[in-house]
Amino acid sequence: MAITDNHAKESGHWYTKTGETCYEIEGKKGMRPTTLRDARKLNLVPSVTTIISCASAPQLVNWKIDQAILSSLTLTRNENETEQEYLARIKADAQEQAKKAAERGTYIHAVVQGGFEGEPISKDDRIYYESARNTLVVATDNEQWVCEKSFATERYGGKADLHTSKFLVDIKTTDKPIDGLKLWDNHYLQLAAYRVGLEIYEAQCGILYINSVTAESKLIWADEKELGKGWKCFKALLDFYYAKTGLGE
Repeated sequence: MAITDNHAKESGHWYTKTGETCYEIEGKKGMRPTTLRDARKLNLVPSVTTIISCASAPQLVNWKIDQAILSSLTLTRNENETEQEYLARIKADAQEQAKKAAERGTYIHAVVQGGFEGEPISKDDRIYYESARNTLVVATDNEQWVCEKSFATERYGGKADLHTSKFLVDIKTTDKPIDGLKLWDNHYLQLAAYRVGLEIYEAQCGILYINSVTAESKLIWADEKELGKGWKCFKALLDFYYAKTGLGE
């Protein structure tokens, strides 16, 4: 089997012990997503977000509920349509809206990443990169960032959006007004795990929110006490994941 590197989302994916991504492998019928069974054979480690997904995420659940409610308000029940059919149509619509939102977020993330890597950006999209860059310059007085660096420890791997020896920043897109945003538990777990994985133990960590509609951005720094708690929680989830999957045995 050949190990390949592509730009798939980190969530649910794997890394070699040397820090290389292994999102897909070559199977009998071509390339396919790497599985837990493959990870056992190839001695791979799971991603940070795979570990974090072992815990509940109330904010994500609430967002999905909101999407379903919005879909129910816009879709009227057809004549002779059963309740089960109507609910299935609402669920499908909500899932489609969630998919579009995720795709938009991924696109904006790629635009910002490309800007920091010096790649050409279209005139219409440049506003997202410039907003992110300006916010970071004001907050850190720094314009030289390492972008999308992958890493691995003995038990987990990941890919950090932006970091230096002093700062670690993860990018999140949102359709909500940036003034009312805050950090959630999973953010502290993610930042803490990245910081340890990159061996920049004293780095100041934060989440850079970018509004997908207005391109406004806001950097929210993570509290050190919460990061410490986040690291403890992440290690507990890491133990849970390995015990549950039997990986490494």
